[in-house]
Amino acid sequence: MRKVISLSHFFAYLARMKFIQRWGLMRNVRQENIQEHSLQTAMIAHNLALVKNKFFGGSVDPLRVLLLAVYHEASEVITGDLATPIKYFNPEIKRAYKHIEKVANERLLSMLPEELKPDYEPILFSSHDDEEHWKLVKSADKICAYLKCIEELKAGNMEFSKAERAIHKELINLNRPEVEYFMEKFLPSFHLTLDELN
Repeated sequence: MRKVISLSHFFAYLARMKFIQRWGLMRNVRQENIQEHSLQTAMIAHNLALVKNKFFGGSVDPLRVLLLAVYHEASEVITGDLATPIKYFNPEIKRAYKHIEKVANERLLSMLPEELKPDYEPILFSSHDDEEHWKLVKSADKICAYLKCIEELKAGNMEFSKAERAIHKELINLNRPEVEYFMEKFLPSFHLTLDELN
């Protein structure tokens, strides 16, 4: 007789990432969801890790960075996306939101079969060993926010003009050579039209 396998809702929940919209407080020419954002963040974070290792004496694991970036917004299928001005309004709200994210990730982890939990726990919960990896994910996340501003401004949406200036300043202030490399080497192309790229 075939063994009955109990259901796991983990991937059904993650599939709902496409329904969670970012930039909820601002008018958007084009909506962006956390699933597509996570893919872009993962690609850029992976590049930052490669650049750090190749040109700036780093010793990070690019595949680990990629994996952390893929799942960096996973908790938002439970919490929703809280706008940055609210999330970081004061230390108390920031601490409370970190706790909410932890509880959401615990809920996601609980949806997995027992045998798989040890494999996903280090992805959903950061450790001291991942500190430098997470810095790269956060840098990539910030770059993606900047790219969203460029996209909206190119479409004539001036709603993003102040955010574009503020995020650009934050990227410079990161003082990370791999971020500066990305901004010099790859970022200018985002200002071009498709015809100009061809």
